[in-house]
Amino acid sequence: MNCSNSSIGVHDSFHYIQLAVYIPVFFSGVLFNALAFWVFCCKLTKWTETRVYMINLVIADCCLLFTLPFKVLTHGHGHPRDNLCFVVESTYFINRYASIYIITITAIDRYLAVMYPLKSMILRSPSKAAASCGVLWLLVISCVCLTGVLERQLKGGKCFEKLSTEPSIGSLAFTIGGFFIPLIIMSFCSIRIIKKLLRMKNTNPQEERLTQKAIYIVSVNMAVFTICFLPVNIGHLVRFIVDATSTDCSVIHGSNEFLHLASIIATTNCCLDAICYYFVNQEFQESSFILPKIKSVKLMSSHN
Repeated sequence: MNCSNSSIGVHDSFHYIQLAVYIPVFFSGVLFNALAFWVFCCKLTKWTETRVYMINLVIADCCLLFTLPFKVLTHGHGHPRDNLCFVVESTYFINRYASIYIITITAIDRYLAVMYPLKSMILRSPSKAAASCGVLWLLVISCVCLTGVLERQLKGGKCFEKLSTEPSIGSLAFTIGGFFIPLIIMSFCSIRIIKKLLRMKNTNPQEERLTQKAIYIVSVNMAVFTICFLPVNIGHLVRFIVDATSTDCSVIHGSNEFLHLASIIATTNCCLDAICYYFVNQEFQESSFILPKIKSVKLMSSHN
């Protein structure tokens, strides 16, 4: 099928939408994550699994934030898929999927602490958390770079813009393995934790308030993860299906515009991570120590 680049690519006004969103996301994200990084690295005295995961999450979010100016410039000017584009695209996607996996690992760690508080003392440690993050970074970097090298051979592409109508197997693989599987894992862990908290027998209003706060935090983290990343991955899935089945250029154009708009939504996660995993978490940590009845709830509060 022959579709011109102009019939597939996003409208020129999309560049202004990027600027309107990326500018506040960039500055607020840098501010929030710098504050979180300072607290996790300089203010805390004890190394915990949470501290390891959160430092890695802050690094991933900051690295993604610093690709946004280059993303706007390369996309706005129709930059070709050269070496500069390869570096910027790879950095962007490496840190997007690293964030997803770190959030998922944090959910698993929280699940173990709440559901199996005694066994988790053997399974969990700061050194094991650091090793897990190291393996995660190596896998994500290797997979993204390999996929990027293979997809540079597709014709008709521009930086951050797929103008080819050939289905992207790499994009499909990352959509399933890089989001939908983590989404299932995180949903399972979060639902099980909430169910256990709801079954708790609280003997006084203070315990009831802290239990409700724990449920709220787990729910908010799950909601932010889903709202930020679900639309863009649905967009990748739809674009793959459209490329594989449709011969209508207008349909491909529509799916492409939806994907790019959803990508903007996903970028806001860099700001929301710092809020959900630091500011809300700090309030919960300060109050959780007075909940002596269930040790697992105290463990959960330090791994949210």
